[in-house]
Amino acid sequence: MPDLLIELFSEEIPARMQTRAAEDLKARVTEGLVDAGLTYAGAAAFSTPRRLTLALGGLSAASPTLKEERKGPRTDAPEKAIEGFLRGAGVGRGDLEVRDEKKGQVYYATITRPGRDADVIVAEVLEQVIRTFPWPKSMRWGSGSLRWVRPLQSILCILTDDAGEARVVDLDVDGIKAGNTTEGHRFMAPGRFAVSGFDDYAAKLKKRFVVLDAAERAEAIWQDATNQAFAAGLEVAEDRGLLAEVAGLVEWPVVLMGTIDAAFLGLPPEVLQTSMKEHQKFFSVRNPKTGRIERFITVANRETADGGKTILAGNQKVLSARLSDAKFFWENDLRLVKERGLEGMAAGLGDVTFHNKLGSQADRITRIEALAREIAPIVGAKPDLAAEAARIVKADLQSEMVGEFPELQGLMGRYYAEAAGHEGGVPEACEEHYKPLGPGDMVPSAPVSVAVALADKIDTLTGFWAIDEKPTGSKDPYALRRAALGVIRLVLENDLRISLDQLQLDGFARHREQDSLRKGIAHDARLVKFAQEFGIEPADLSVAIDESRRNPQTAEGLLRKHLGDVKSFLEKALTDTGRRDVWKKADDLLSFFHDRLKVYLRDQGIRHDVIDACVAMDGNDDLALLVKRATALSDFLKTEDGENLLQGFKRANNILSQAEEKDGVEYSFGADVKFAETDEERALFDALKDAAPRVDAALKSEDFAAVMSALAALRAPIDAFFEAVQVNAENDIVRRNRLNMLGQIRKIGLSAADLTKIEG
Repeated sequence: MPDLLIELFSEEIPARMQTRAAEDLKARVTEGLVDAGLTYAGAAAFSTPRRLTLALGGLSAASPTLKEERKGPRTDAPEKAIEGFLRGAGVGRGDLEVRDEKKGQVYYATITRPGRDADVIVAEVLEQVIRTFPWPKSMRWGSGSLRWVRPLQSILCILTDDAGEARVVDLDVDGIKAGNTTEGHRFMAPGRFAVSGFDDYAAKLKKRFVVLDAAERAEAIWQDATNQAFAAGLEVAEDRGLLAEVAGLVEWPVVLMGTIDAAFLGLPPEVLQTSMKEHQKFFSVRNPKTGRIERFITVANRETADGGKTILAGNQKVLSARLSDAKFFWENDLRLVKERGLEGMAAGLGDVTFHNKLGSQADRITRIEALAREIAPIVGAKPDLAAEAARIVKADLQSEMVGEFPELQGLMGRYYAEAAGHEGGVPEACEEHYKPLGPGDMVPSAPVSVAVALADKIDTLTGFWAIDEKPTGSKDPYALRRAALGVIRLVLENDLRISLDQLQLDGFARHREQDSLRKGIAHDARLVKFAQEFGIEPADLSVAIDESRRNPQTAEGLLRKHLGDVKSFLEKALTDTGRRDVWKKADDLLSFFHDRLKVYLRDQGIRHDVIDACVAMDGNDDLALLVKRATALSDFLKTEDGENLLQGFKRANNILSQAEEKDGVEYSFGADVKFAETDEERALFDALKDAAPRVDAALKSEDFAAVMSALAALRAPIDAFFEAVQVNAENDIVRRNRLNMLGQIRKIGLSAADLTKIEG
C-alpha cells in the first residue's frame, strides 16, 4: 500500500491562515479519497510560511470494483420506460434479469463499476481541492484563472510504494505540473531538490533550514527565548497567541534579544508590551524584581554572519520610533488629565454616538451613573464613589493612547484615574468595569468595581432590548450574550442577593427618560398635559429641554425638582400600553438571562430541566437564590431517594390530574387520617404531617439542602403507600380522602421546585 505526499508551495501565506489551511487540506483530500473508494492508515498535515503539506500512510493502491443491483420497471411497462432504464443503468437489454414479484415480473440490472488506480483518483481529488480551496481571501495572478492565497508556484505529489520507489502523480493545474521536487529556505538554501517520500522530505528540508512542524518551531522559539532571558536574570511575558503567530512567520527560527532605550522604560508595562506586540511582533522581557519591561525578543528567519547584530540594530531603530509615538500619547494624555481632570477628558464623549437610537456615550454615562448609585448599597459600595467611578470609567476612550491601542481601554483609565488623584476603588473600577469579558476572565470583587460593572452591562442589555435589537441565532453584533453572562458571573461569584427585575426596570426607566429628553418633552403633547396638571409652566419645560442638550445631569435634576422622582414620573406619564411594553421587555430579558444561566450551569453538571423547575418558582430573578435551589435539587436527584421520590411525585400528580379532570374539582384540601384504612396510609399521613413544617421552615431560611432532606424522608412512606393502596377505591369518601392526600404530596413537592418539569 503506497504512501502519499502532497506539498503546495507558494509565496508567503499569512500566519493567521496557516493552521486552518493545513486542517482544510487534510479534511478535503481525505474526504475526497474516501468518497472515491480509497482508504488510508493515517494522515498528518503541516504548514510553514511557504508551504502546505499533507502526508498519508497506507493508501489503497486502487479503489475496489463495485457491483450495484438496480430495480427497473415491470416487463410489461411501456417501451420508452424500459429504454430510459437501460440508458440510466448503462446496460443492454440482454444484461437484464427478470424476477417474479407480487405485482408481476420486474427487470433488474447489475451494474459493475470497475476500480481505479490511486494515481487517477488522487489527481482528480487534489485538482478539485486546489481549485475550490476555502481561503478567507485569495488572489489571481498572471493570465490564469486559478485563485490562491498567494501565487502558487509548485505542486509536489508523489506516491511511494513499499519498496521505496516514488512515482509522480500526473496532475496539471493551470499549467502547474505536479513533480517530486521542492525548495528549502529562501535565503539559506535556495534551489530545488527531489524527494522520495515523507521521511526523506522532512529530513532534507531540515538540512536546508526548514522546520516543517509549526509546533516544533513554536517550542524551539519559546525554549530559546526563555533560556536567553533567564541567563540575563529576566523572564519572557507569556503570550501563546503571539508565539503561534511568530511560528507562522519563519521557517528557521532564530531568537534574538534586544534592549529597550532607557527613555521608554517609564511607560506603563502594558503599553510597551502592546506596542511591541502589535507593531513589531516582539515578545516582552520583564524584570521580575521590578515588573518593568526592559528588553524584547524578536525572531529572525535566518542566521547571519554577525550573529544577528544587524537585524537587532534595525529592529531597535524601528522600535524606538514606535515607542516615541507611545511616549508622546502617554505624556499628552497625562497633561490633559492634570489640566482638566478625567471628567474634562470625558466631555468630548457627548459627540461620540454609542448607538443612533440610544444616544451618545455621554448619555450612556449618565444612565450608568444613576444605576451605579442604586446598585452600590446592595454590593457594599458607597453610592458617591460608585457615581464618581461611573462618570469617568469611559473617559480613556477620549485618550490618544486608547485611540492608538483600543485593547488598552479600561487599563489606561486606571492609570489616568490614579494620576488624577482618584481613590477608594475608583481607579480599579475604571479597569475592571468591562470584566468579565469571557468565561475564563476574572470577575471583579471590589464593591465599586462590581457596582459599575453591573450598571454598565444592565444599561447595555436594557438599551438594546428597548429598541428590539436582540441576538438572533448565531448573530450577536453587540455581544449581548457576553454581557448577560457577565451579569450572571458578577452576581453568583460575588454571592449577591439582587433583584434582576428591579435592575431591569431601572435600566428601562433611564432609557425612556433620556429618550423623552432627546426627542424634546415639549413636543410630546401627552407629557406637556401631564406637566400642566402639576402646575408646571411651559417655560420650565423648555428650560429642561434646552439644558438637556448641554448637560443631561442638570436636566435630570430639573425634572426631579418639578416632577418628583423620575420613576414615579414615568409611571404616571406612560400609558398603560407603554407600561405593559416595558414589563413585556423585562420578562423577555429575564428569560434571556435564564437561558444564559443554563449554559453557565451546564458546565457545572446541572441539567437544563432542573433549572427550568427552579425558574418556575417565585424569586427567579434572584440568581443567587435560583442557583442555590437548583444545586440542591440537582444533588438530590442524583441520589436514590431523590430519583424514587420524583417517580412517586409524578405518579401522584398523574393520578390527581386524571381524577381532577374527570371530576371537575381540585383535590388539595380535607385529607383526614380518620378515613385511612391501612397502616401505609396512616404512615404516609404522619410523614406528611412531619415533613410539611420542616419544609416550610427550611424554605423560609433558604436552606434548600434541608428542604431536600425533608423530602427524602417521604420517599419510603410514599413507595409503601403505592405498593399497598389502591387510590381509586370503590368507597367515594375513601377515594376523595386518598386523592386529597396525593394533593398534599403534590403541594409539598411543588413547594421545593416545579417537579413536573423534571424529565424522566
